Amino acid sequence: MIRFRLHTLFLFSGLLLPCIALAQTPLVIEAALDRQVVAPLLEAFTRSHPEIELDYRDRSTLEVDRQAQRAPAPDVVISSAMPWQMARVNDGLAQPLESKQARDWPAWAKWRDEVFGFTFEPIVTVYRLELARHMLPPTTHAALYRLLVTQKKRLHGRITTYSPTRSGVGYTLFQQDARYSPRFWDLVAAMGATDVALESNTQDMLDGLSDGKYWIGYNLLGSYALRWAQTHPELIVQVPKDYALVMMRMAFIHRDAPHPGAAKTFLNFLLGSEGQRIIAGRTPLFSILADVVGPYTAQRLRDQVGERLYPIPIDASLLAFDDAQRRDAFLARWNREIRILEP
Repeated sequence: MIRFRLHTLFLFSGLLLPCIALAQTPLVIEAALDRQVVAPLLEAFTRSHPEIELDYRDRSTLEVDRQAQRAPAPDVVISSAMPWQMARVNDGLAQPLESKQARDWPAWAKWRDEVFGFTFEPIVTVYRLELARHMLPPTTHAALYRLLVTQKKRLHGRITTYSPTRSGVGYTLFQQDARYSPRFWDLVAAMGATDVALESNTQDMLDGLSDGKYWIGYNLLGSYALRWAQTHPELIVQVPKDYALVMMRMAFIHRDAPHPGAAKTFLNFLLGSEGQRIIAGRTPLFSILADVVGPYTAQRLRDQVGERLYPIPIDASLLAFDDAQRRDAFLARWNREIRILEP
């Protein structure tokens, strides 16, 4: 809805008349997506829609999930914690998007026209160049396991990965690893034996890698890692050669969105050709659309990596990962294997 407000007075034909100024419609976005990474997209949206005032709140996956369940509701919810996003939609917290962009969106990247995966981000291993002076850097999950076992003393305290208890995306990635790798729990035990450092976000892992605190980071978000490595040549980003998970940021319009019109405009921009072109050309988030051209596209990633890419599917199977009993069982085994008491 467009509102007007009295802004100032001006003189016209000797009379003081009120000047009518256009008031922007606010749009509240709760997002687990680094503002610096997504800034080109937000700036382009503001240029295209100056009538909408963005209130972009960059938070952790845990906090975004909490805010989605509180009042007042945000307009749009964005998160990389895919099972939680699916669970909130299944709880009835989303409203459908009825638009051409929604109808044309790939079926494998949406659910019921209510929640949409709009990025295609590989999950990577990052290591310091310093590592190569001591041992062959790992290019597969199996090679990482062998390295942890054979170089246990040298790598003690120098490995980092997500904490599945403090990060929704970390929990999601480990659950997916367990699906695809029969040696996953061996890898977890090997990381634990090196006194792995568990962090709540990719940036903390990247900071530790750049500082020399860590030598190897496992299961980092490729979007953040690729951007960081552009200005930190001491780091190498490796897409695993045996298999690489792909995570999608999922976005939905909240059922109780205070500004549903603005929310629909924003989501249509994300899914439309203009928004996806910006993602492909100016962010390392990777565009999903097949006909978009740029350095960061799903098709270009497939061309480079091949069939070893395993996108996490957006379907009802995600709901199982949010099941409390299953989560408790998974974390109980995680703690047994890794042998580190999580805070």
